[in-house]
Amino acid sequence: MANTTKLRIKLVDITTLDVDAIVSSADPTMMGGRGLDGAVHEAAGEELLAYCRLLGACRPGQALLSPGFNLKARNIIHTVGPVWEGGQNGEAELLASCYRKALNIAAEKKFQSIAFPAISTGHNRYPLDAATRIAMHTVQDFLNNSDHVLREMLFACHSPREQLIYERIHDDVFSY
Repeated sequence: MANTTKLRIKLVDITTLDVDAIVSSADPTMMGGRGLDGAVHEAAGEELLAYCRLLGACRPGQALLSPGFNLKARNIIHTVGPVWEGGQNGEAELLASCYRKALNIAAEKKFQSIAFPAISTGHNRYPLDAATRIAMHTVQDFLNNSDHVLREMLFACHSPREQLIYERIHDDVFSY
């Protein structure tokens, strides 16, 4: 059976989306760091910080689930992306693991919709082209091999440049 997931790329603030889960590129402490992690914590409210204290730390390449609290998204999948150190220290494997772990949680919880940011491309300095290729190939592998069918998967882009790169790489990876 062919996977019927609707995959979209959109210029949007991920914290405003009404989906089963948004993925947050989290700080390992889970206490609301810089960038997207801080924005997610701010939008979700103080309850998220209290919940994350109970979850504890998260290692690079891993993912943890929390409620969305004040977000429209019902859940947050927190994942810690790798810091770019030149590409020779397992960064690609850790980044792919972030996407796999998030997708596995979505499948386990039977989520119908999920939104991803460009994990590790901000403060962690992962090159956007390389990170996008990893994201697209990991998603393609999931869609081809998982029994769980998501209704919608969205890549929430932070800038027009990011959106263009996602669209170009999507067309390259998913061209049949």
